[in-house]
Amino acid sequence: MTDDVRLPQAVFWDMDGTLLDTEPLWEKVLVEFADRLGIEMTAALRDSTMGNSSVDAMTKVYDAALVPDAGRDFETDEAWMVRRVLEQFAGGPPWRPGAIDALDLVAAAEIPMVLVTNTMREVTDVLLETIGRERFVTTVCGDEVEAGKPEPHIYRRAAELVGAPIGRCLAVEDSPAGAAATFAAGVRAIVVPSSIDVPPRATYTFRETLIGLSLDDLVAALA
Repeated sequence: MTDDVRLPQAVFWDMDGTLLDTEPLWEKVLVEFADRLGIEMTAALRDSTMGNSSVDAMTKVYDAALVPDAGRDFETDEAWMVRRVLEQFAGGPPWRPGAIDALDLVAAAEIPMVLVTNTMREVTDVLLETIGRERFVTTVCGDEVEAGKPEPHIYRRAAELVGAPIGRCLAVEDSPAGAAATFAAGVRAIVVPSSIDVPPRATYTFRETLIGLSLDDLVAALA
């Protein structure tokens, strides 16, 4: 690793909407799920599910459809969603602008990277074939922690696995739920909103794109 002590000791990357432009594909499947439950996916409902774990997103759609607890078959419906999502990803998901160069920048500085995503492990492992699992020292998925983003558990687990003080780590996120998770965990974040606005906080550094990201930008975001 570079000897610049101002740099983060680890960088945590969100996946959907940050590295890969997969949010429209997830949205399409959620629209289908809402239709299966007999309701329309409104803009407000869609925005509320942005960046959520599958269980949290499904819960919000169940709630909107007034499905009683006894009628919520999370296991079966999640399995259906996984099948549909993987079908959508069959052609290879597109990268977000600047994402590959940003990953290469951090790798060249020999800063350990962790993929930190609300997406379930089964889907993440497929998408890692596009991203390159060798880029990361480890990965943490939403179905491997007590609760996904916006709760802090996933980021705390990432810091634990990489062995770095959480205050010396930096996250890269795109959604309100993901950004809120960094704040709750005490991780400073570079936020590149993809589909909807992210409310500002003192620990967020906003960018319009990852294009042109530099090591100086990482230093500034962590300071």
